Amino acid sequence: MKKKIALSKEDKKAWDEYIKNPSGIYDKDKTKSVKGGNKNRFKFDLHGFTLDEANNKVKEIVIFCIEKKYKEILFITGKGNHSTNVSDIYVSKNLGKLKYSVPEFIKSDEELRKYILSIKEADLKDGGEGAILIKLRNLQNEF
Repeated sequence: MKKKIALSKEDKKAWDEYIKNPSGIYDKDKTKSVKGGNKNRFKFDLHGFTLDEANNKVKEIVIFCIEKKYKEILFITGKGNHSTNVSDIYVSKNLGKLKYSVPEFIKSDEELRKYILSIKEADLKDGGEGAILIKLRNLQNEF
């Protein structure tokens, strides 16, 4: 067993300051719109979600964005490079990855499909193949 090394006073002070204001950490469960940039776009990071959790969150966000009259949603899915589903023979190699399964879920959900104008891979500046850009229909009197 290794003996713990005592923190220096400088390190302890830096840690205490960081704990008081951890500005580098964000809560991904809180939905946020993009700061600056496009005010008609909503952005959400799906990293770390299971397929089921991601599908539920996507549905919740699409409905929220329609109610709030956003025009686009940018879902950060990742590229699937770290996916562990390759070892499970019962999971599709591609559809187990959020970048493939989220668009399929939206297309197959009757309620969501009526809100969606288009689904495509995001531009490189927005995440490229690790993100999905969804354009929403303009539904004037839906809500």
